[in-house]
Amino acid sequence: MLSEVDVKKLKFNPFEKIGDEWALLMSGDQNGYNSMTISWGYMGVMFNKPVFTTVVRPQRYTKEFIDKNEYFTISFFDSEYKKTLAYLGSNSGRDVDKINVEGLTVKHCDGTVMYEEASLVLVCKKLFSMEQSAAEFYDKTIPDTIYPTKDYHTFYTGEIVKAYENKK
Repeated sequence: MLSEVDVKKLKFNPFEKIGDEWALLMSGDQNGYNSMTISWGYMGVMFNKPVFTTVVRPQRYTKEFIDKNEYFTISFFDSEYKKTLAYLGSNSGRDVDKINVEGLTVKHCDGTVMYEEASLVLVCKKLFSMEQSAAEFYDKTIPDTIYPTKDYHTFYTGEIVKAYENKK
């Protein structure tokens, strides 16, 4: 069961949580929503607020939901969900029903959506977004290596307005 916790009391290594364990980015409301697996992002303090920044390529279906909604969630899961996260990251919600994936239960809360089974959920209210382009890279090898088709990310920074942990 997800219980609210103080974001300032969270203790984890973001390099492991985001880069190694991955997370689910989710956005939407009662009328529609989508999620995608992320392994890039960062958190910290910006504008005197706790924030999470995630990046989304233009072709991702979840981008449509983030663009039209005020909130997004970042959900972390225990290791038993790694295959599920791999599935959600390699299939589009345009093509398959990713929301009703076996073993995951959608929860509508705080004006957005999340999965009940997450070990940690960050509810983020969008503060700003920024489109990326090749011109902004100081390391000129990155655009050709990471973006050979020029599908640059949009950065979304949201204030972490609530955090929930799953008390199992």
